[in-house]
Amino acid sequence: MSRQSSRTPWWHLYVPKLYTVLRGGYSPSLFRSDALAGLTVAIVAIPLAMALGIASGATPDKGIITAVVAGFLISALGGSRIQIGGPTGAFVVVVYNVIGQHGYDGLLIATMMAGILLLIAGAARLGTWIKYIPQPVITGFTAGIAVIIFSSQVKDFFGLEIEKVPGLFLEKWQVYWGARDSLNIDAFGISSVALVFIVVLRKYFPHLPAFLLAVVLASFAVVAFNLPVVTIGSAFGELPHSLPMPRLPEGITVARIIELFPSAFTIAFLAGVESLLSAVVADGMINSRHRSNCELVGQGVSNFISPLFGGLPATGAIARTVTNIRSGGKTPVAGMMHAVFIMIAMYFLAPLASYIPLAVLASILIVVAWNMSEHERIRHLMRAPFGERLVLVLTFVLTVAVDLTVAIEVGVVLAAILFMHQMAEHTNFIEEDVDDFGKPKQKPEEALPENIVSYRLRGPLFFGVGPRLLDVVEQLNPAPKVFILRLGLVPMIDASGEAALRAFLDSCKKKGIFVIFSNLQSQPRRILKHMGLLDQEGQDFMFSVDYQDGVRIARERTELIASKK
Repeated sequence: MSRQSSRTPWWHLYVPKLYTVLRGGYSPSLFRSDALAGLTVAIVAIPLAMALGIASGATPDKGIITAVVAGFLISALGGSRIQIGGPTGAFVVVVYNVIGQHGYDGLLIATMMAGILLLIAGAARLGTWIKYIPQPVITGFTAGIAVIIFSSQVKDFFGLEIEKVPGLFLEKWQVYWGARDSLNIDAFGISSVALVFIVVLRKYFPHLPAFLLAVVLASFAVVAFNLPVVTIGSAFGELPHSLPMPRLPEGITVARIIELFPSAFTIAFLAGVESLLSAVVADGMINSRHRSNCELVGQGVSNFISPLFGGLPATGAIARTVTNIRSGGKTPVAGMMHAVFIMIAMYFLAPLASYIPLAVLASILIVVAWNMSEHERIRHLMRAPFGERLVLVLTFVLTVAVDLTVAIEVGVVLAAILFMHQMAEHTNFIEEDVDDFGKPKQKPEEALPENIVSYRLRGPLFFGVGPRLLDVVEQLNPAPKVFILRLGLVPMIDASGEAALRAFLDSCKKKGIFVIFSNLQSQPRRILKHMGLLDQEGQDFMFSVDYQDGVRIARERTELIASKK
């Protein structure tokens, strides 16, 4: 830790970026830039929020409420200068499943619990732990969610008449196939044209609000030609004009909290990972640094408050954050203004939203799913070693076919096991005096006597390496009088490594071998001292300052043994 960082007070980690910006001076020109950027992001976010609300198994107004409440709080209290928060595609599957199993009040409780978990994670300074989540897990998980989002939009994209769509992936497609005769040509025409329109605009006219224009034109077509398609009004009724009064969800009991804990953990995990990933992407674009623990606290507060208004889980949205940057957003005020503009639109334009066809929202979500799929990153990772490809594919398959929580758990555990295996494989025991062909490496006058052997241990000594240390002793035939184990290239030892050294010493003691440990580094020395091994130095083993000192002690010991004979 540097001197500068050691003088930084701990509470600085939790100071919102908004306070930092305002304290440094906030000019009218900055506000003008932030307001214009906030308006641009709001134009993108409004149709997306409605689409995500519907895809999550809720209603479009829940997505709007989330964008307003959580979007405002994430910018006001978070640790990033230009993060935009709100509902995202990553939550669609989780929210849909929680609503299906526990009802909407169950989702609200789980989201509030997730907010508390995020607050605890921020207070525990776990914000930097994002770097420990392997990229194949994140990519496989995100791509799996993209496939699920795409499959959830098939019904509205084709206008199929299905009373209830199953939650499981394979069952869902069986139902779609069974309902193929109910294809609505008008809905399919709107969704197809809207999809092409969005793709073309985003490619050739990226500064135009493709999502909003597609919604406006599709709604106009439905009204002008009186097309028989399902709209927001026919499916959900007229949207509310304002935010509801905050209230606690019903049914908060200890048993319900225990039942909802796995879902709350998944929501908290997704919110934390996606928000910090988004903040990292934003940092790279504006050459800044976010406060990760403060960001988790902001996410925690927003996910605790949003359900009080009936909102969905929220997190940092990478696409909207990038839009904010490219639109000239400079400070957290841009994100706050984006929420304010959405609330104004909600107040004045709610009746017009009734004419929006669900088919065009399906097209928007299919584009979102394609952007989430990270196909380029998948192609890149498929060039990685076999183990990482296995983690990617397995996480993807489990996300799509089984469960999000299971996919995360299995992916992270498998990645950790593979990493430990690789670390163990790169920890080597090298006999110092002999080359690969069994010939002496030293000059004759420098060679060790026959009764002394020296091995160098290279790499960390942890639980995955311990058994190999015992194998070295068992392979010594005949057994030497002194065994020098050089530890200068061992950067760390854990408790299992210390236990392996004890087992190694016991095995050497039975064979009558005296052990000399040389070149012990600071971390291994600290661990061995704390666990009492250094205090037992004496008759059976000892520690030397360096290798030459160890060789001198070994020679003296063997000469003493020879003189006694």
